[in-house]
Amino acid sequence: MHTVAAVAFDGMAPFELGVAVEVFGLPRPELGDRPWYDLRVCAERPGRDLRAVGGFTVRAEHGLDVLAAADTVIVPGVADPDAPPPALVAALRAAHRRGARLVSICSGAFALAATGVLDGRRATTHWRYAARLAERHPAVRVDPDVLYVDEGDVLTSAGSAAGIDLCLYLVRADHGAAVANTVARRFVVPPHREGGQAQFVEAAVRPPAPGGDGVAHSMAWALDRLAEPLTVADLARAAHMSERSYLRHFARRTGVSPMRWLIAQRVAASLPLLEAGDASVDEIAAAVGFGSAATYRHHFTRRMRTGPAAYRRAFAPPVAGSSRT
Repeated sequence: MHTVAAVAFDGMAPFELGVAVEVFGLPRPELGDRPWYDLRVCAERPGRDLRAVGGFTVRAEHGLDVLAAADTVIVPGVADPDAPPPALVAALRAAHRRGARLVSICSGAFALAATGVLDGRRATTHWRYAARLAERHPAVRVDPDVLYVDEGDVLTSAGSAAGIDLCLYLVRADHGAAVANTVARRFVVPPHREGGQAQFVEAAVRPPAPGGDGVAHSMAWALDRLAEPLTVADLARAAHMSERSYLRHFARRTGVSPMRWLIAQRVAASLPLLEAGDASVDEIAAAVGFGSAATYRHHFTRRMRTGPAAYRRAFAPPVAGSSRT
């Protein structure tokens, strides 16, 4: 069973720890017999009360020795970004040397940076802390404009809500899109937001209301028609806007262009089809609205960092009698 260690410490913001508990710690009867994660909440001094923002305390059962032996380590936002606990930094180094996957949420990136594992790599944190992280750790290539960054064995995310996106991304990587979608439904959040989406959005996308949000209405309209050839002009008409006005409002609400968003939705819609293992890549490309298999492979590889065939080999159910690493 894959062990996940989440760090608790004095002065923590409880939401980010709660995200890790919600995603990796809850029983998942809806998944049947599929093995799930073994979550351990760890602290430098286990068994002692730790103050959380909001006026209550938390008590962790496990120490940093358990963290150092985990398969995945999640570091929520640290109380003091300029001085992460030395014992935690040492335990993170030990975990990384063992081959653990290190994950940070918000200012937890400062703890990872203090270990040196982010040197020479891209990383992100909450946009309020980005300049501070770059100044304090100049060897880290800080990207302040994304929700999360995957560097293989080290992953970093922006503010608290982006931690949800990154945790669901980990579930998708470990168990596939169908399982990640199931977890997201229980969480009541969208199953996938592209890591490169902008952090700062002036207004969140709301569900469409009659006579209300034209951009949200156009997005819902497009999701019902992914297999059709859609243009910006089509989306603008669905929103009852001019193309120029639509492009401006769409970018303000989502941080990306309409076509980039549409491509991301088509790639996401293709994942369960690939995992089902029945349709050909050409059939899947057509089903989600790509003009050709070549176009589909191009956009899939850019977003998923692997090809459709490799993704299918990794996540499709194994054939009876076969073995797969």
